[in-house]
Amino acid sequence: MSKRIHVVPHGDGWAARREGATRVGSTHATQAKATAAARTTAIREQGEVVIHRPNGQIRDANSYGNDPYPPKG
Repeated sequence: MSKRIHVVPHGDGWAARREGATRVGSTHATQAKATAAARTTAIREQGEVVIHRPNGQIRDANSYGNDPYPPKG
């Protein structure tokens, strides 16, 4: 299972869903609450959070793992 967690629109609210999963992990009333839940999981598992806009377009992404600094390339 991927360590990338997406915050996506879900019904009348928002959901945190692992990349590649068919079901959502948790549902929330606001995007901020879904982002906070996804961030907590990503910190624990050293993963990444990808936040989407209501139209599905990616708005932002944050990683909470072992990122090299400065980045390669």
